[in-house]
Amino acid sequence: MPATRRRPRPLPRAFYRRPVVALARALLGRELVCEGRGGRVSGIIVETEAYRGVDDPASHAYRGRTARNRTMFGPPGHAYVYRSYGVHLCLNLVAGSPGRPAAVLLRALAPLQGLALMRRRRGITATDALARGPGNLGRALGLTPGHDGADLTRGRLWLSDRRPRRFGLPVTAGPRIGITRARARPWRFWLAGHPSVSRPRAAAGTLARVARSRPGRALRG
Repeated sequence: MPATRRRPRPLPRAFYRRPVVALARALLGRELVCEGRGGRVSGIIVETEAYRGVDDPASHAYRGRTARNRTMFGPPGHAYVYRSYGVHLCLNLVAGSPGRPAAVLLRALAPLQGLALMRRRRGITATDALARGPGNLGRALGLTPGHDGADLTRGRLWLSDRRPRRFGLPVTAGPRIGITRARARPWRFWLAGHPSVSRPRAAAGTLARVARSRPGRALRG
């Protein structure tokens, strides 16, 4: 008889207890699951950005702890959710160790489960665009401010321990998007050529060529 497929479980806290840049790369290909009133949705992470904290001028934690960023100062393996421009809820995963704030912004998912629910939430039908960009990702997942601080090792928002799926695509590193400080740091990671990556595909290709032209910027998954 064929072996019964084991149900996926949340990744343990040890997975998140690593330098934030390393976590940003390791997250690519992992399945993110969000269970809510409407049902379960999930997607494969295809784009991330690392923010390192007090030595990173682009990080929310650069100037110290506040009511808004306190989750970043806690233990790893928790969700840091903030509202961007007063409108969009963005999801970050806390890395490292308590007291040393760092988190990875999830920029894009390749939808996997709950596509009908994602389409209702987003008001569009194109699968590749459902969770392209941090704000759209939050809306597709049905995030609320209450998800801030959620423990990713248990509860209804979690990363599956199934093996990463990278679709045979290379992992590429390049500059972060939409910031004005520390722009040159190559702390954005994406699966080059995947249609769900948050930048237009032509722009993503340009960044990939730039990254490949600089030693150490382009990585193979």
